[in-house]
Amino acid sequence: MSAAESRTDVTSGEVVRNKAVPGNEGEAPVLRPMRADAARNHEKILAAAEETFALEGVTVPIDLVAERAGVGIGTLYRHFPTKESLYEAIVMTRLTQLLELADEYAKDPDAGQALYSFLHEFAGQAAQKKDLFEALSHAGIDIKARFSSLIDELMAKVDALRSRAVDSGAVRSDVATADIIGLVVGSCHAAGQSGIDPAGLDRLINIVIAGIQPHAAT
Repeated sequence: MSAAESRTDVTSGEVVRNKAVPGNEGEAPVLRPMRADAARNHEKILAAAEETFALEGVTVPIDLVAERAGVGIGTLYRHFPTKESLYEAIVMTRLTQLLELADEYAKDPDAGQALYSFLHEFAGQAAQKKDLFEALSHAGIDIKARFSSLIDELMAKVDALRSRAVDSGAVRSDVATADIIGLVVGSCHAAGQSGIDPAGLDRLINIVIAGIQPHAAT
């Protein structure tokens, strides 16, 4: 299974995100449709869980997540029977958003700018969720292994953006996708360690972009 799908609710006409159900190791969770009201609760719980886990760690009582989401504990457990299923849904949502973002930039006729813009967005999201992903990692959740299929799909989409940029002359042909992502992730880590603000992170990403452009080759 790849990116999360959406559907139009037949009763409200509203487009809603499908619900993730845990799958096997290395596979994205299976999806099943939700009603519009259930989808709203689903999103509220995810938002509250992200904030709570990032600020207070993943060992926080699940009741606090329900309280911050403004839903009953029973509602939370109907959506996420275990804490692990909640962790998985958070990660899947973030990866799905990046997949959708890559698809949008793939439509941009300016291939170079499409890649540059995606890298800025990718860095911004990675920096914002740094505390959350660190908390999940410390809890023993191996994101790379658990979501390998989605991560592979994301890397393939980024590689497609890079290839387009290379073909247009906006990026050096000797730079690999893994090199670019490594530089961006390293910049995010450096920004987090040094307390650099979002504007400072943007400057770091601009330096990375300058380094992968053809005029930077020696």
